[in-house]
Amino acid sequence: MGKGKKFLGKRRKGSFKAVNKNKKKNKEHEVINKKAIFNRYKDKQKVEEEFAKKKQMEARFKQQQTTYSESESEEEDVYGQLISCFNGKKKSTIESEDDVSSSEEPINGNSDEEVTNAENKHSDKSDYGSDNESGSDGGSSDNNEMVVDEVEMDNELETSDDPFIKHIQYDLDDGMLVSLSNNPVNEKQITKSWPVLGNLSISIPQPVETLKKQKPKFSILEEKTFAPIATVPHIPSNVDFKQMHIKSQIHGNIVSANKKNLIKRDLELTNVFTPLQKELFGIMNNYQDLYYPERSFTNADEIRFAYCLHVVNHMLKTRTKILHHNAKISKKSEVTDDFRDQGLVRPKVLIIAPFKSSAYKIVNTVIDILVPKEAGQVVNKNRFEEDFTGGEIIMPSKNPKPEDYELLFSGNSDDTFRLGITVTKKTLKLYTDFYSSDILIASPLGLRMIVGAEGEEDRDYDFLASIEILVMDQADVFLMQNWDHLLHVLDHLHLQPRKTHDTDFSRVRLWAVNGWSKYYRQNLIFSSVSLPEIKSVVNKKCQNYAGKVLVVNPPEVGSIQQVLVQVPQLFHRFNAASPLASVESRFEYFVKEILPKQRDPLMSHTLIYVPSYFDFVRIRNYFKKEDIGFVQICEYSKDGKIARARDMFFHTEAHFLLYSERIHFFRRLRIKGIRHIIFYQPPTYPHFYSEMCNLMQESNQNKYGGSDCNMTVTVLYCKYDLPRAASILGTRRIAKMAASDKSVHMYVTGD
Repeated sequence: MGKGKKFLGKRRKGSFKAVNKNKKKNKEHEVINKKAIFNRYKDKQKVEEEFAKKKQMEARFKQQQTTYSESESEEEDVYGQLISCFNGKKKSTIESEDDVSSSEEPINGNSDEEVTNAENKHSDKSDYGSDNESGSDGGSSDNNEMVVDEVEMDNELETSDDPFIKHIQYDLDDGMLVSLSNNPVNEKQITKSWPVLGNLSISIPQPVETLKKQKPKFSILEEKTFAPIATVPHIPSNVDFKQMHIKSQIHGNIVSANKKNLIKRDLELTNVFTPLQKELFGIMNNYQDLYYPERSFTNADEIRFAYCLHVVNHMLKTRTKILHHNAKISKKSEVTDDFRDQGLVRPKVLIIAPFKSSAYKIVNTVIDILVPKEAGQVVNKNRFEEDFTGGEIIMPSKNPKPEDYELLFSGNSDDTFRLGITVTKKTLKLYTDFYSSDILIASPLGLRMIVGAEGEEDRDYDFLASIEILVMDQADVFLMQNWDHLLHVLDHLHLQPRKTHDTDFSRVRLWAVNGWSKYYRQNLIFSSVSLPEIKSVVNKKCQNYAGKVLVVNPPEVGSIQQVLVQVPQLFHRFNAASPLASVESRFEYFVKEILPKQRDPLMSHTLIYVPSYFDFVRIRNYFKKEDIGFVQICEYSKDGKIARARDMFFHTEAHFLLYSERIHFFRRLRIKGIRHIIFYQPPTYPHFYSEMCNLMQESNQNKYGGSDCNMTVTVLYCKYDLPRAASILGTRRIAKMAASDKSVHMYVTGD
């Protein structure tokens, strides 16, 4: 080391001597590069291929540098490269942290010119590189880089704790990879109780200790920093944008955007965040998965603003990091691992919403946060307004629909849409090509139409390969639309792309190349009810190495309290060995135990409420086979057949009415003449139970169709239906039922 400094302090006396020393340095540099490559790949063929590529790049670089041996500054650069190689990967990791440390401020502030020609290519390098913010504008580049370095050094301590850096920057060690690939995952379970969210179940994956202790070291250069084990989220004591690592670019927009977002509730927002937003953002900003099953129409705007703020903050940090690296790469001869800052494709955020009205609110929230009025430009805004507004369902003034129905379907209820959004400093571009977009907003059906099925020629799912944040808002509505569409899309996340899409692979993160992207994806799931289907997605499809946070507040009061009619309600429990076996067990119990009693003439006007369409078809086929008189109403029934079925059921021409849950969700029909209800399975939405029971009021009855003394409600359930049943009965009642030896329990409501 001392000899190197002495050599740099002297002028070379002869070109021959200088050339020999340069050759010696190049030879040492060549050996070190080869070692570094071998340590990364540990495969001889890959080593030779990577080494040949590096040799070609060095040859081209030497041809361009005609005065290399004459310049003292160039000699200092060679020495710096040599020292960086001896310092190994530990130094490169520190430099990588510094690269993002200046993300709270613009790079040079010389220009606000935005990227306008990046809509047909994927490469983040070319897309972002055309933005003058990068500081790579000719002769002033050296001064700009000095400014960048000074800002980075000032902010190093601040950004070293940035959750974005901790979660995205580093690779996983072997112990964590083995733990995540195991089933079940080796997790640490923690329970917390927060003021607003209530009870939290926190699961944090832990690495396999044996591998962690016995990790081999191949050389002194293998000092690598791995992704840290996640920490338990905490509630921010006070909202400080700098401490929460929110980009300075949007500091001035947050309060005004949140006030505009909550104005409909007539609330005075004295603080920056509401208590719910503060707790939600505390979890989101820790990059942990979140399952919140208590979304309602009163807190929907708060939730939407929280995750939109997190998404915008994430994209701005990603963009700033790439711009910084572009500026530095323009002064270097080759791209090292320090500059790996991208995925296999450009899209980083996927937001799945059920209706165009939901997407409309999401986009407007993003606009308010990023480019509010007169602070930026929204490209294709008029086209967006035309496509995502209008088409509202006309609500009847006579016999109005329930309040939750009107709120849910108040806007454009089209469920086939997809939208690409590109984020720049002061511009938000809508309708961009997926491979040049940063944020994708789509419905499950809209994505399914692009992803397609195996065997189809015109299908594409490469744009889902590098999703870092997945948001599923109103996940319960997906179950009413088509749950298979959502599962199909989730199965196509992070698959190996079939095409390169102009990707600069020298900038792709190593964990993305290795196929570990699914471990880095943060999943935010919001639902109005806690459902086993959604819980299954959380457990099987969400593999974030930072862990997950589940809000688990058992319902103290069930929807049975809202039943107004005085009618006996019988809950029949049947046994099932597994969730899959419960389908067959439920049908057998219904056919053998329930149906024979209901076929008695005294039990006419019986409505059979069936949540699953597959069960609906099975019962319908059985009724046809056994020649049982019935009418049916499902989501595929036309208006004429629906009117005829309702009329026949009311006037006692049909003993049974098969009624699917989806038709009730989308149409909320007011069926008259019901004397008996059989819930083939507890309803998905607990308030549907009380709604259906209250249809048995005297005002809806046919006075020639039976007696008020002959009215019943029957519910079939097994142990796998207990979460649904708990929403109806409440935690205390369902606990007694589960512990009881009796299989039938009766409750009576009303006066």
